[in-house]
Amino acid sequence: MSSARDGADVEHGSVEQGSVTAELAVGLPVVVLLIALLASLAAAGVTELRCEAAARAGAREAALGSDDGTVRSTAARVAGAGAAVEIARAGEWTTVRVSAGVSLGPWVAPLRVGGTAVGKEEP
Repeated sequence: MSSARDGADVEHGSVEQGSVTAELAVGLPVVVLLIALLASLAAAGVTELRCEAAARAGAREAALGSDDGTVRSTAARVAGAGAAVEIARAGEWTTVRVSAGVSLGPWVAPLRVGGTAVGKEEP
C-alpha cells in the first residue's frame, strides 16, 4: 500500500516540477526587462548629473569673463560627447543650459535630460 502511495507522490511531483519550469520561463523575461529599465534610469540619472556639472563649469567660466566660445567648450568638455550647450547673457548674468540624450533601448525614443546654471560676471 505504501508503494502505490509513493508512486502517486512521484507522479504528482513531476507535474509540479514542470509547472515551476513554466513559471520561470514566464517570469525570467520580466525580471530581465526590469533590470534593463533600472540600468537605463541609472544612465539617465548619471547623464543628468554630468549636464548639471557642465552647466556649473560653464557658468563659472562665464563669471570669470570668458567669451561664449570658451564657455561652450568648457561645458561641452565636462558634459561629454553629444551634449548641446546654450548660452544666454543678460547684463552681468549668464545662463548656461546643457542637455544630452539618453538611449533607453531600441524600442523607446531617447530621453533628453539637462542642467542649468546661472553666474554673475565678476568685476
